[in-house]
Amino acid sequence: MSKETLFHVRFMGENQRQYDVYAEEVFQGELYGFVVLRGLVFNKGSALLVDPSEEKLKSEFDGVEQTMVPMHAVIRIDEVKQQGTPKVTEAKGDGVVTAFPSSIYTPRKDN
Repeated sequence: MSKETLFHVRFMGENQRQYDVYAEEVFQGELYGFVVLRGLVFNKGSALLVDPSEEKLKSEFDGVEQTMVPMHAVIRIDEVKQQGTPKVTEAKGDGVVTAFPSSIYTPRKDN
């Protein structure tokens, strides 16, 4: 019996929105500084209640096979056994943004 891997990824997106998504594959992409999320999973059950944040997320990623998220936008990646509710929410906070260091790697100086 094979175990299917599922990842819960939390990241910051445009306009200070926080995304909680579930993906079948997560890996470092060929494009430097990006994490690839492939096989996004949404609730497929027939629920009587419709979650507006999940529907907003479904429509935003409709037809997307994989998405690339900047590494510095990722908050957390967890390998989970069971899927929760994917959602997009407005981030809470005072609106202050702290700049990330300008360069992680510094160029070598040739003497």
